[in-house]
Formats: sequence, C-alpha cells, structure tokens
Amino acid sequence: MEKLGSTRRTIKCGNLRSSHIGDNVTVMGWVQKKRNLGSLVFVDIRDVAGIVQAVFDEDLNKEAFEKASDVKSEYVIAVTGSVRERQSKNDNMPTGDIEIYADEIKILSVSETPPIYVRDNDDASEVMRLKNRFLDLRKPYMQNNLITRAKTTKIIREFMCENEFLDIETPVLNKPTPEGARDYLVPSRVNKGSFYALPQSPQIFKQLLMVSGYDRYYQIVKCFRDEDLRANRQPEFTQLDVEMSFVDIEDVISINERLIQKVFKEVIDVDVTLPIARMSYDEAMNRYGSDKPDLRFGYEFNDLTDVFANSEFNAFKANTVEGNSIKGIVIEKSADEFSKKKISKLEKFAKTYNAKGLAWAKIEDGEFVSPVAKFLSDEEKNGLVEKLNLEEKDIVFIIADKNTVVNNALGALRKKIAEDLDKIDKSKFEFLWITDFPLFEYDEEEDRYVAKHHPFTSPVDEDIDKLESNPSEVRAKAYDIVINGDEIGGGSIRITDRTLQQRMFKALGLSEEEAEAKFGFLLNAFRYGVPPHGGIAYGIDRLVMTLTGSENIRDVIAFPKTQSATCLLSGAPTDVDEAQLHELGLKLDLEE
Repeated sequence: MEKLGSTRRTIKCGNLRSSHIGDNVTVMGWVQKKRNLGSLVFVDIRDVAGIVQAVFDEDLNKEAFEKASDVKSEYVIAVTGSVRERQSKNDNMPTGDIEIYADEIKILSVSETPPIYVRDNDDASEVMRLKNRFLDLRKPYMQNNLITRAKTTKIIREFMCENEFLDIETPVLNKPTPEGARDYLVPSRVNKGSFYALPQSPQIFKQLLMVSGYDRYYQIVKCFRDEDLRANRQPEFTQLDVEMSFVDIEDVISINERLIQKVFKEVIDVDVTLPIARMSYDEAMNRYGSDKPDLRFGYEFNDLTDVFANSEFNAFKANTVEGNSIKGIVIEKSADEFSKKKISKLEKFAKTYNAKGLAWAKIEDGEFVSPVAKFLSDEEKNGLVEKLNLEEKDIVFIIADKNTVVNNALGALRKKIAEDLDKIDKSKFEFLWITDFPLFEYDEEEDRYVAKHHPFTSPVDEDIDKLESNPSEVRAKAYDIVINGDEIGGGSIRITDRTLQQRMFKALGLSEEEAEAKFGFLLNAFRYGVPPHGGIAYGIDRLVMTLTGSENIRDVIAFPKTQSATCLLSGAPTDVDEAQLHELGLKLDLEE
C-alpha cells in the first residue's frame, strides 16, 4: 500500500463529463472491475458520485500499467491522467462518453475478496447484507437512498427556517408514560432502582414549548418504540416533529401542504397540486377498509348487506346484524385471471386477517357462476348483479363478518389483488389527508377504550359532552397525511384546558392519582396560560421510502435493525458483565 502523500483528488469520478476533455485530473475511489486486454488495462473506479473508466497503456507508463494489472475489486486507488473522448461509448452511465487516459496510479488500500458483491443486482440475502453493511452501503442504489435522505432533511430544514420555526432539542432520557407502544427503559446508576424511558415521541415537551411561548418548533429527532417490527417499522426511527401556536386544523394543514410540495418538487421533481384531497375516516373505511388507502388503483368496497338482508345462506344471514356487514370488491374483466387454485390462495390470505371465508361470483358466458350460487335465491343473485353492474368476465370477492374484520381482510385483499395483477402504477403519487378520526378505539384485549392517536388530542368541540357517556362517537381534531397507501405523517390540535385533559385521562381509565404521577408536570403547566396549539409528526424513514421507491425501510437507514431488533453488524444487543449490572443495582432473572 502507498501513502497519499502530496496527491490530492481534483474531481469525483461520477462528476466527469465531456466538458472535461483535455483536463488533467486525479480521481480516487474503489475498483469496481478490471479488464486486461494485453497492452491495455481498463479499470472502472467508483466513488459516491459514480463510476468512471480509466485506461492504462503499457506504452505510456509501463510501471503504472503493471500496477494497474495487479489491482482487484474493492482496492482503493488514486489515478491521475488526462480526460479524453471514449471510443466505445456507454450510454448506460453518465460518464460513458469519456475516460481517463492514466499515467499514474497509487494503491492506497488492498481488499480481500468481499463476501457480497458491491453491485445493485447482487442477490445476497438480507442477513448477509446487514452483516456486511459497510459493503452493502457502497452499492450505488443504497448510496442514492442515503443521498436522497440527506437532501430531503436539508430541504425540510430550509423550509422550516424560512417559515420561522425554531429547531429545539428535547430530552432523550425521559419519564416512562403509559399509552402507545412499550417504552425502552434505561436504568439509572445514580438513582438505583429508577429508570428513564427513551422517547416514543417528544409530544409532551413540544407542547410545553408552546406553553413557554416559542410559537413554532420543529426537530428532526430519534424516537424509540419497543414493538413488533415489519417492513416499514424500526425500533428506533427518525421523526420530523412540528408544533405551532395560535392555529387550527386549516393552518397546520396549509403550511404542511407547502412543505410536502417543496420536498417532492426539489427532491424528485414531482409536482404536487394543492390543495391535497381530503377524506373523512368513515369514508375511507367504508370505501377502502383502511385509514390509509392507496388511491393508485380502484377496487372500492361495495356494501352488499342490503342485498342479502333476507338471505338464508348462513354465512351471510349471520352477518346482517348491527356491527357486522357483507362487502365485496369487483375486479372488472379479469375473471380469467383467477383459477380455483389462485382463489383458494386468496381465501387463505383473507383468513390470516381473521376472515372466516371468502365468497366469490363471476359472470361467464352470461351466466352467474359461484360455488355459493345454490345457497342464494334468484332475487339475491339478480340483486348482486344489478347493484354491482356485473358484466361478462367480471368477478366479485365477498367477505361477511364483523365490520373490523371485513375492513381489514377485504382491504388487504384489495391491495394484494392489485399487486398480483400489476395494477399499481409505481411512478404515480397519490396524496390524501384523512380527517375526522374517532378520538378513541376499543381495545378488545384490554377491554377498554384507548386513544386512537394519543391522549393529548383534542376532541371536536360539539362532541366533548360525549366523553363519558358515549366515547365511541367522539371525533378528534386529528389528521393524517397518506401517500400511496402509507401514513407518512399524523397530527392533531391539542387539548389545552387542564380540566378537559383530566377528563380525557379519566376516559382512558387513569385515576387522578395515576394521571398526576404520569403527567403532573404537563397538568401543572396548564395552570399558567396555554395558547391554542397543534402540530404534526412525519416518519422521515417512510417519507424517504416513498421518495426513493424503496420497499423496505432498512434500505433507507444506514445501520438498521432486523425484525428481531438486532444489529447484525455490531451484534447489539449483547450481554453485559456482572460488574456493570451491580453498578446499576440490577440482577437478571432469566427463564431457561
């Protein structure tokens, strides 16, 4: 290996263009590949900006030629030479019109054979990728994802500064509070037996900043939730946190629409038409079975409960009562796409969402065809065809069950069928605000009402009297921004009245003593003048997934965790020695 010495890079590999022809340049980077053609050696050099080809000619500099002949993939090299027009151009790369005619090379670092290929089409398993993340991060598409992420946060910061938001940090070591996911706990050495909690969000502190008179706050902040993971969820995630004083819903939505418009235009050159469409929570659930519907394709729900109101078919008859429903989605002109085997797989899929079954019917050669046809009256069959305007080769899938089951199962089925039939335009962006959320949702496992968003969300004014008497009908001053079927952000106008906040805690099953113990510092602040305020929080990771078209959240985070919340690169979490536990006053009691 050689020292860098006085050699200095003059330009990045991927930034060279035809305008540099005739220039003498020095580039530095990793060897992507090498081709030895006798008296010529071609070396592709890669850095964060891209790849450029260097040519080593034995007749120009034999020493450099021989040194270049010895390099291997992932060696780190410095190359100096003149830029010239490339004889065999490559239209697939930005530097494909030129090459470096090299007369000097330094080998700065050698590399063993990497355990994974450093290329976008590498088929290495995710385990191998995460274990060797430092190599995985060299891939152009991974680097593009993180560059896009950096550009996104830069634009966000510029927008917030231009609109008089203050970047203020809030504590990471906090007090454990109920609601939401499990907290990550941190034991205190100084106060043995006591614990901090890592923040699930800066919610209370950003509200206290409004009480403190800071008017407009934002923060790009790490948050932590000890919950089950999936493709778009991590135990530690990054949030754009925003709060504003003296505002209502329209003020918050208006400024955030301008932020979204700016981000999409400047990051990926997509024009967002304002105002963004809105849909109430009830409408979204009735039409798509989801409070984050993907509007890039159709397959809206059809309520068929009235069609089968007098049905003798047990599966339908049992679900025409209050709280249950019968709904279907029509896949037009696609009946031939669904064999019995494929329909059987769809039924198994629906059952994973607790559906008891999946009924279907199609129009084939003008006839009504369905395995349940023999259980239906002519009136029901004709009613179904008429209500859905079924035509030749149309097929309808039907689920009958509790409303929550129907919505979840049919909503998931809607999306799966669209994916299977390739009906989702991945180049399209559909933006939507969901509004008029319920303030509470019923948790059957805990047998109580819990906050739909969080316990600081303000109820709609005219519903306040229902807090104790009819909590299921109380609406929230809440709003979510949905892009292509993903909730990218959510917020609300906050409760600012101490008495109302205490009523909210009581409705959630907290006694006065519990509320005081958990949230006393917020309630105390509410004694001394509170401005009306509200805000929103965005998942930066999910936003960047949308901007880059990534399917997995781990592809937009430099060093992510697996679905079991472990880091395959560093080995975290790990055991600690007895001395450290003793210092903290802890003993482990682990089952075999």
